[in-house]
Amino acid sequence: MRARRFRTALAALSALAALGLTGCGGDDAASPQPGGGSVTGTITVFAAASLTESFTTIGKDFEAANPGTKVTFSFAGSSALATQIDQGAPADVFASAAPANMKTVTDAGNGTPTTFVKNQLVIAVGKGNPTGVTGLSDLTRPGAKVALCAAQVPCGAAAKKALDAAGVTLTPVTLEQDVKGALSKVKLGEVDAALVYRTDAKASAADVDGVEFPESAGAINEYPITVLKSAPNRAGAQAFVAYVLSDAGKAVLTQAGFQAP
Repeated sequence: MRARRFRTALAALSALAALGLTGCGGDDAASPQPGGGSVTGTITVFAAASLTESFTTIGKDFEAANPGTKVTFSFAGSSALATQIDQGAPADVFASAAPANMKTVTDAGNGTPTTFVKNQLVIAVGKGNPTGVTGLSDLTRPGAKVALCAAQVPCGAAAKKALDAAGVTLTPVTLEQDVKGALSKVKLGEVDAALVYRTDAKASAADVDGVEFPESAGAINEYPITVLKSAPNRAGAQAFVAYVLSDAGKAVLTQAGFQAP
């Protein structure tokens, strides 16, 4: 009789263990996958202003591949976004236009970032290049009005590096807090030129031309992305980053003019 009760108890324990293993397997199956449709809820992404067009497209594609999700973006200069995150702004993902701004966030324990694209500067000028700009030295002509990004912004740091390499000293008429601000000055005709990313000039090709210059090759910005430690929707954040790194995400970024890391 005792042996029978022991066998019955053992069978029950085995059944419970099997259920526990099944539960673990279910969690693994629900792990975030790019386009897997296994995540829900709102995913808040803080991203560099230069990612506006491409990430907006990726966000829509991600939502289509993951019904029940909603991706919301905060686009601005990377330095401003890093400051907001460090001050406790609620966000799930941070995508920076430079490692330096990402470092201020990861130093606080926000995971290990992954570089997903690179970007390069061009000289944005009015459509048809009315002032005949061919290189950085042309921006020093008497009366030339130039917009730059502020030094703490990645596009500003890259511009300084390129200008130093060319031995060119500029006195900009305005210093903008993100690349979109500098580009808008050209669009509005308030300046003759601005140093902006190639991707931004391409996105605004109807209004501006982008003039390539050799010194930009030595001032290429790497873009890192990470899931934030305080992410309210960690599963969603992981899935979004995975989607950005997937072939589908890479295709959108390449089409926008970004370079592979």
